[in-house]
Amino acid sequence: MEQSKALNALSALANGTRLELVRALIGTGAEGLAAGDIARRLDVSASRLSFHLSTLEQAGLITSRRESRHVFYMADAGVIGQVIAYLLNDCCCAHPEIRACCTPETEGSLPPGL
Repeated sequence: MEQSKALNALSALANGTRLELVRALIGTGAEGLAAGDIARRLDVSASRLSFHLSTLEQAGLITSRRESRHVFYMADAGVIGQVIAYLLNDCCCAHPEIRACCTPETEGSLPPGL
């Protein structure tokens, strides 16, 4: 992934509402969620939601499809994975301690505060 694309994606994720939006979409897979359902889940106005959806879509983190009068949004897991890989491999040079934090841990074995 190019640095500029990674920075754009990270910038888009650096907002609480947009991070919650990606969290809501990631579990829905290819089905996605309709914009109205997202607005209700996140308790945001349609205009605010539109702004956040546009930002995430421009960053390539989500995609959309139109069905009749509804627009459905899906997280792009491939791009999200590329952003994470960029951080782990390109920025952190696959540092073993950082990589160790990214593997599933048993409960109680995480560092304090995590």
